[in-house]
Amino acid sequence: MSVRLVVRTFSELCITVGALIILFVVYFLFWTGVKAADAAEGEIDTLRSQWAREPVAAAPSPPSPSRSPSPSPSASASAEPSAPAPDPSPYRDGKPFATMHIPRFGSGWEWPVLENTEVRTLQKGLGHYSGTARPGDMGNFAVAGHRRTYGDPFKDFPKLRPGDAVVVNDGATWFTYRIVKEPHRTVPTDTAVVDPVPRGSGFEGAGRYLTLTTCEPEWGSSHRLIAWAHLDATRPVSEGKPPELAG
Repeated sequence: MSVRLVVRTFSELCITVGALIILFVVYFLFWTGVKAADAAEGEIDTLRSQWAREPVAAAPSPPSPSRSPSPSPSASASAEPSAPAPDPSPYRDGKPFATMHIPRFGSGWEWPVLENTEVRTLQKGLGHYSGTARPGDMGNFAVAGHRRTYGDPFKDFPKLRPGDAVVVNDGATWFTYRIVKEPHRTVPTDTAVVDPVPRGSGFEGAGRYLTLTTCEPEWGSSHRLIAWAHLDATRPVSEGKPPELAG
C-alpha cells in the first residue's frame, strides 16, 4: 500500500470520526434537551388533567414554632381526641406529583417533580428521593435534577442565594421554601445531605426542609452541589399564586 493511499485512508477515517463526534455532541446537547422539554411538558399536562379530575386534598397549614405554644395540661385533658387523618396515597414510581418553580432561574422556569431519581425519571423532570418527606411535611423533601443535558433544569444552580424562593405546587397547596445558604459542594457518597435533618445545612432539630441536588462540575459528575431551604409559607391553590410567582 502506497504512502499516499495510507494518508488518504487515515484522512477519511478522521473526517468520519469527526462527523460522528459532532453528531453525538448535537444529540447530547440539543436533542436530549428537546426530548426533555417535550417530556416535561407532557408530565405537567398529565398533572393538571389529573388535578382537574381528582382535586388533591389541601394539606393543613404547618404551625409556626413561634406562634404555637404547648397547651396547658388541663386544656389537653378536656380536649376531645381528633380522628387521625388518613394516610395519603403513596407516590407512584416514575410518575409526577408536583411542579417546582424557582424564580431565580427565570419567570418561566417550571419543572415536574416525579417519584424516584432513576436515570429514566430524570430524563423527564426532577426526581424526588424516595423515602424523603413530601412537600410541606416534617422532615426533608429532597429533589435531584440534571445540571446539563435533558433540558439543563439546574444549569443555574450556582446562582442560588440565601432568601431565594423555591415554590412547589402539589395541586392543592403552594409551598414556598427559602434557600438558607449558597450551594454546598460535596461528594456523591455524602448521603447525609438528604437526611431528615440534613448534615451541613446548619439546621438544628426537626423541621420542614427542602434539599436540592445536582452534579458538579457543570459537565461532570465527580461531585455534587447541594442547596438547602426551609418551609416559609403555604397557600391554598384556590387563592391563586403566591407573591413570588405573581410578577
